[in-house]
Amino acid sequence: MRKDRPTLLSDQFEKFKDTLKKRQKYIKNDFQAYGLELAQELDDWKNRSLYIRLAKTLDRQILDKARYFVKDQNPGSIKTPYKLFMWKLKQLKEEVKK
Repeated sequence: MRKDRPTLLSDQFEKFKDTLKKRQKYIKNDFQAYGLELAQELDDWKNRSLYIRLAKTLDRQILDKARYFVKDQNPGSIKTPYKLFMWKLKQLKEEVKK
């Protein structure tokens, strides 16, 4: 049985915001900030370097289309938004090649 009380979600978000603020001093380019925002929105913080690289190498419009595709989905129906993002990104990249 758990002895300590669970932390409030609002407290966890505050800690997360503080962490992002601390990281701001290390962010020097726009694509780094965008990649970190993307990792935060997709709840895939452990792969944040992947999103920074995608933001650096890919066109922002393609990333935004995939990002808004995930945002437009029903929040309760998606267990892994980052997988849906990568799937849509792959489709959009193939569309551009054609």
